[in-house]
Amino acid sequence: MDPLLERGMALDRIAAWQDDIDKLVARTRAMSDRLGALRVTATDARHLVELTIDSQGALTDIRFSPNVAQHSPDALSRTVMSTLRDARRQAADHTRRIILESIGPDSPAAQSMLARISPDHAQPPSAGQAQQPSSEWTQR
Repeated sequence: MDPLLERGMALDRIAAWQDDIDKLVARTRAMSDRLGALRVTATDARHLVELTIDSQGALTDIRFSPNVAQHSPDALSRTVMSTLRDARRQAADHTRRIILESIGPDSPAAQSMLARISPDHAQPPSAGQAQQPSSEWTQR
């Protein structure tokens, strides 16, 4: 008799599949929690701007140094945008790592999620952009 048709073996196989599904659900929930808690804080090299974003790249906080008055609005704008791009690149990198650690590179779900992370967040800043920001990231 075909092993898949034998009742006991079929039930064992279904139980193993259910166990695999339950483990994937638990890993996916943990991944979702980690992504929900992800924050990246970046500061420009001159420490004029410090901003924080979430895992989606949305700005959650921005702080300016008292020295901003010494810089033109255009220079400050470029600094903010450069720092924001850097923070978003870092958030994308951390997001990729969390996905890969949580559900693995071979998972179709992981591949789909990774494909949706903006490719421009992976590119280094072009020459001529404001000075290179520094940053830190946290998971709460």
